[in-house]
Amino acid sequence: MTETKIKSVAPIYGTAAVWVLYCLGFPLYRAWHFVILICICIVTYIVLSKVFPGTVKAAEAAEEPESTGDEKVDSLLAEGEKSVVEMRGQYDAITDDTVRRKANDLIDITEKIFKKLQAEPGVYNQVKRFSDFFLPTSVKLLGTYERFGQSGVTGENITSTMERIDSALDMTLTSYKKFYDSLFENQALDIETDISVLETLLKQDGLLEKDFKKEG
Repeated sequence: MTETKIKSVAPIYGTAAVWVLYCLGFPLYRAWHFVILICICIVTYIVLSKVFPGTVKAAEAAEEPESTGDEKVDSLLAEGEKSVVEMRGQYDAITDDTVRRKANDLIDITEKIFKKLQAEPGVYNQVKRFSDFFLPTSVKLLGTYERFGQSGVTGENITSTMERIDSALDMTLTSYKKFYDSLFENQALDIETDISVLETLLKQDGLLEKDFKKEG
């Protein structure tokens, strides 16, 4: 197990609020005015950091995936496992049931994508693009939702961002499922070809004809 400390955003928002309130209530036309403001903000940040120290979450250490014998594939599998472990930690910290379900589904389909890569290294290029561009954004979305949810602060920006992430997860899940399905395209074509060849052979041997006559 590994432990990760997540800093609370409360000290940042609190310090910003103090800065705004000071600007509204006190003059800022001399250098020492700014010095006082900066000192107050530093003290505010330190105090709020003590009051809201953040959270420490435990996460399972990433297991080494079984080697495929291909260094670049193994490296990509390790990256995928690391991302999955990170998303599991985020999932554990999310309290909203709907978002938890979506996060769990996202983790599940991500695991399936990398299992497909492990079983069929030929899909490396597709999964590499997925891992480089799409997966990091998903991890970031879940991480942001988790941090905002753990902040202990409510506000228009926080609420609207969390709602936007919730909505984006639906789109992300749909895209992930389509991508996973696309990894089977070659297999589907191979099966279609096999069926066509089988049908041709059966017709050549007159087996399909006989079956039709018997049915008649």
